[in-house]
Amino acid sequence: MAASRREALARRGRATYQDVLDAPAHLVAEIVDGTLHTHPRPAPAHTIASSVLGGELNPPFHRGRGGPGGWWILNEPELHLGDDILVPDLAGWRRERMPEPPDTAYFSVAPDWTCEVLSASTRRVDLQEKRPVYAREGVAHLWLIDPIDRTLEAFELRDGEWVLIGCAKDDEAVSIRPFDAITFSLEDLWP
Repeated sequence: MAASRREALARRGRATYQDVLDAPAHLVAEIVDGTLHTHPRPAPAHTIASSVLGGELNPPFHRGRGGPGGWWILNEPELHLGDDILVPDLAGWRRERMPEPPDTAYFSVAPDWTCEVLSASTRRVDLQEKRPVYAREGVAHLWLIDPIDRTLEAFELRDGEWVLIGCAKDDEAVSIRPFDAITFSLEDLWP
C-alpha cells in the first residue's frame, strides 16, 4: 500500500469495506481489527496446495461423491465477520447451517472450517490476526498448510481456544476432522 494511502487511512481511522473495494484488483484485501491488509495473489506453490486440497475435498464433501456430502467447500470466499473482512484460502460450511449460499458477493455466516495456506506475505496476518477472529466467530476447525515446510496442522476450537488435533508432513496420509471420512496423501499438495 502506498504511503499516502496508509496516511489517509490513519487520519480517517478504521478501514471500511470501501477500502477493500478500492484496493487494486491484483491484490487480495482484508480488514482485521480495523486495519486494511493487502497482499499479492499467491505464489504457485501456495496456489497448487490450495487448489489440490479443494480438489480432494470437493467430490466427497461438496458433491457427495465417494463421501458423506453435506458441505459447501469454496475457494477464497470473502467473509464479513463483524467488522472484519477475511479471505481464507478455503472455507467450508455444513449445509445444515447454511442451506444456500448468499445472494451477496460475501458471506456473513461464519464457516465451520477454514484453511489458510501460509506464505511469506500472509503468515503473520494468518497466524496472529485472523486466527483470533475465527475463534471469536466460532469456526470449529482451522487447517494451516505450509507449502515450504510441507506441513499441515489441524486445530479444533474448544472453549474458545485452538487445540491441535492433527499434523502431517511431506507424504503422510491425512485423515483429520472434520474431513476424516476420507484419506489423501499430503504429498499431492506439493509441486
